[in-house]
Amino acid sequence: MTTERWASVEDVARHLGVAKDSVYRWIETRSLPAHKIGRLWKFQFSEVDEWVLDNVSEWPPFFEKLKTLDECARLIGAGKKVVLS
Repeated sequence: MTTERWASVEDVARHLGVAKDSVYRWIETRSLPAHKIGRLWKFQFSEVDEWVLDNVSEWPPFFEKLKTLDECARLIGAGKKVVLS
């Protein structure tokens, strides 16, 4: 069994193609799955990806077209960066 490594706020921001401020805001306002370890927030990419897919209908129109995790990864891999409120 492979253990998933813990990701930082910076890792999640890079993974989703958003600013770190968006990640912190989503922890507070949209229930982004995060675990506080000491003073640091840590994440599991599998939980973050599931959260994105479960909440895609609540995102601005840019994200409404995303139907699969592959599409998310394709856009993020293409260097798209968005800051969402």
